[in-house]
Amino acid sequence: MSQKTARRVSDEQGGVEKLLTDHGMSREEYDVFLGILGREPTLAEFGVAAAMGSEHCSYKSTKVWLKTLPTTGPQVICGPGENAGVIDIGDGQAAVFKMESHNHPSFIEPYQGAGTGVGGILRDVFTMGARPIANLNALRFGSVDHPKTKSLVAGVVAGIGGYGNCVGVPTVGGETCFHASYNGNILVNAMTVGVADANRIFYSKAAGVGNPVVYVGSKTGRDGIKGATMASGEFNEDSDAKKPTVQVGDPFTEKLLLEACLELMATDAIVSIQDMGAAGLTSSAVEMASKGGLGITLDLDKVPLREEGMSAYEIMLSESQERMLMVLKPGCEAEAGAIFKKWELDFAVIGVLTDTGRIVCTRDGIVEIDMPVAPLVEKAPMYKRPWEPTPASEAVKVEDYPLPSGQTLLGVLTKMLASPDLCSKRWIWEQYDSLVRANTVQGPGADAAVVRLDGTKKALAMTADCTSRYCVADPVMGGRQAVVETWRNLCAVGATPLAVTDNMNFGNPEKPRIMGQFVGAVQGIGEACRALSYPVVSGNCSLYNETNGAPIEPTPIIGGVGVIADSSKAIGMAFSREGETVYVLGKTEGHIGRSLYLREVFGKEEGAPPPVDLEAERRYGDFIRLMIDAQKVSACHDISDGGLLVAVAEMAMAGALGLSLEIGGDAAFWFGEDQARYVVTTTDAAAFEKTARDADIPFTKLGRVGGSELCLGQERIAVKALSDAHEGFLPKFMA
Repeated sequence: MSQKTARRVSDEQGGVEKLLTDHGMSREEYDVFLGILGREPTLAEFGVAAAMGSEHCSYKSTKVWLKTLPTTGPQVICGPGENAGVIDIGDGQAAVFKMESHNHPSFIEPYQGAGTGVGGILRDVFTMGARPIANLNALRFGSVDHPKTKSLVAGVVAGIGGYGNCVGVPTVGGETCFHASYNGNILVNAMTVGVADANRIFYSKAAGVGNPVVYVGSKTGRDGIKGATMASGEFNEDSDAKKPTVQVGDPFTEKLLLEACLELMATDAIVSIQDMGAAGLTSSAVEMASKGGLGITLDLDKVPLREEGMSAYEIMLSESQERMLMVLKPGCEAEAGAIFKKWELDFAVIGVLTDTGRIVCTRDGIVEIDMPVAPLVEKAPMYKRPWEPTPASEAVKVEDYPLPSGQTLLGVLTKMLASPDLCSKRWIWEQYDSLVRANTVQGPGADAAVVRLDGTKKALAMTADCTSRYCVADPVMGGRQAVVETWRNLCAVGATPLAVTDNMNFGNPEKPRIMGQFVGAVQGIGEACRALSYPVVSGNCSLYNETNGAPIEPTPIIGGVGVIADSSKAIGMAFSREGETVYVLGKTEGHIGRSLYLREVFGKEEGAPPPVDLEAERRYGDFIRLMIDAQKVSACHDISDGGLLVAVAEMAMAGALGLSLEIGGDAAFWFGEDQARYVVTTTDAAAFEKTARDADIPFTKLGRVGGSELCLGQERIAVKALSDAHEGFLPKFMA
């Protein structure tokens, strides 16, 4: 190629060193790239290499550990490595799902950042040939007294609702927590679940020398350029200056793209397909060619543009939304083009697959990129960074934290129900359309969302969970608990848990302490998934969630998916009938380390988190599902944040019915966060107790449903008063 006609890195103001700094590439990584190329790169070639080698695209700090996770099983059709994971749900159907982060963009520009996060994860799912049936999200914001928190909550929630509602996919579940560690780095993790025919899954592996490469969707602009590298670095006081790297979304175009892609997928025209996500045209072209062991030639003059004068560098690195790259069978261009024209979307044949093993891109007749494909992926950096285990925390002595003088159990309960983490999130989820498509059996506020599958009796259940305060104290136990929390939530509605997706949110991996948190969490997640036969089929990593050196709490969000054979048997948490008997299933020992009781009542975040007994989790979950399927229990709720008394109160508020608790206990008994526990109600107490004893399942009778008050010993409080406290915090905060 003629180096005189393409912009070289030495032509740029500030030269190579400034480019390395701006793109987050180390000198050592650049030297490897020079060795691959054998000459000085053009600016466009440098941009492609920097994007592919970024943490966001290459997982250079994490993939050595992610490879240790269990990713296979009889239910797994496609594990990690594709746009989304795919599992067999029977009857020739597959569930397709994944979770991804849009943390950095959402902090900088919350509405567009959160909205395009939803758009990106939707495309990951329908790229595989699945129609999305549900969205979920997991959100983390800073302290409620931080000056930016309110505006960030408002922007993120509006962005999620604005995008998801317009596309017509229900947002059915999620979680929202607040903590000062997220003051400078909020987390916006979006999850989508779709359904496809198990024998009609589409993959991204390019095939067929000479096959046309086609661009579809929206036009390319300058939004999102260097988005992948921005998401691979820490924030500082200049973070607002990064707004140009935040993408701008159009949910109405996304809806058209979804329908057009699914219509084309019903034909036999597509060889392979890839969403243009992080790093845009760069990552989609390189990854497709690499997986197929092929080369690819692109004529960038044919890329539909919405801005004038865009360079090869800008076209290749733009992260404009609502775009796909496809490889078609020869002769199918007209048929495909007609479909996209009908849906009023751009369609352009921009290239061809070759046998050269190289990516070659021209712009204005100039060869801007000519480099080998395989090394961009195979020789991308992979580090086994130094790491330190998190020091063990001492167990909290229960006797050091009795109920404070002058306070009552129900008074503390009321305070906790109105706290930021435990308060009702109705203000948030009422801004989401959770009922569109009319298949939502259980939506936001349930242990797990339940969505009926068209034309069948089946339903999918789904949830997203993590207790980051456990993870910061003990990443291994916290990783285990994040998995089993999703397991319990699925079991509590009657679903058989099948597989998980993860979203690993951590600080700077170049710090051994932070890297140790990641390693520990992966270890714990792996242990739990193996014990539960609950593999990881997809996921995402978001690192460098730090501002001015202050990291977030480690937050490995787990999204779980399960199946219910008969959706009419799914149950919720609400008390439903007067006179029903209430039991707690599992052992209560009063573990208050890292509990919300300790934090909200005493202002302390200390101690070891509750231990997770994986054998008990599996056995108790299996028992609960059998009881629900046999219709022996009428309501079920897993016990998590806030402990037993909070779980009971949530069931009472959900059903607007009271409960007389017939046993005593101290604050640790009622507010401890011991794991592997459920609260259930039944109309046949004798049969329930016999079945539980026969199965060697520990249980304790709590009392009977009835009236309009929650009664505990001499204390009583109206369920409506609890609801008023529970529902009131967030609307008042956001007013």
